[in-house]
Amino acid sequence: MPFDEKRSRLAFQRLARELTKLARKPVPDSIHKFRTNSRRVEAVLTDVVLELSRNDEKLLGLLARLRKKAGRVRDLDVQIVALRSLKIPGGNGHKAQFLDRLVAERAQRESKLAKAFNRETALEIRKRLKRAANGIAVPKDTEPLALTLNKLGQLGRDHTPLTEKTLHQYRIIGKRARYIAELADEDPAAKRVIEELKHMQDVIGDWHDWLKLTQRAEDLLGGVRESALVAMLRNVTQAKFRQSLDAVAEIRAALAGKNLRAVLAEPAEIRKPSTKEVSRAAVA
Repeated sequence: MPFDEKRSRLAFQRLARELTKLARKPVPDSIHKFRTNSRRVEAVLTDVVLELSRNDEKLLGLLARLRKKAGRVRDLDVQIVALRSLKIPGGNGHKAQFLDRLVAERAQRESKLAKAFNRETALEIRKRLKRAANGIAVPKDTEPLALTLNKLGQLGRDHTPLTEKTLHQYRIIGKRARYIAELADEDPAAKRVIEELKHMQDVIGDWHDWLKLTQRAEDLLGGVRESALVAMLRNVTQAKFRQSLDAVAEIRAALAGKNLRAVLAEPAEIRKPSTKEVSRAAVA
């Protein structure tokens, strides 16, 4: 199906709205929506638009810097929720100690983020967003699903062993491919791609969040012999790593076994999100 110009402009409009909200107060929901919509704008400009203007390049640079700062606050929000969800008896007070550290750092990061999102910066980004949205030049025959399948083809040709590093790369490529697919006009095949990619993205993202939480706990509290909390975090992270491997294996099998278009044309089984996926979506 053809490129839906209205959908692409909607991403720019939504990002402008989230900038206003984030400038007032960097709450988790606004941070998440800012990062998501800035990624969507980035996908339009870098993967769909024929040629970037100077305005586009400056806009992408501004968004990348702010998204990095927002990402640090978002990571702490997710880590705090994850840590609070753990039920661990005793533990030498390590959970409370670690939680206090995360909450304190979150306050510091929020302060830095608020300074970065000053009125002048927000105004400049909104102006550049409007200019970029009005200047979008996309070939008439552009098909988002075709672009998506081409990007996913990079994963299908990759037969390297799955490690922590390659898993994260799968998530990044899958996320960009998903945002491109979302630009298609009403297309059942594109919707199936989006659903499958979102599942992989969520599963790997969940593992990656727990991995970073575990690494931070180890830096503060030591190894499994020194802390029951660290031992528990490692167990949770390993379980989520295996779930991520399964999610990537499904995508690899579809890409390597037969043409992905044929896979998408098959009747889809309706997969209900798990309780964990629903919980994670609520705090992401």
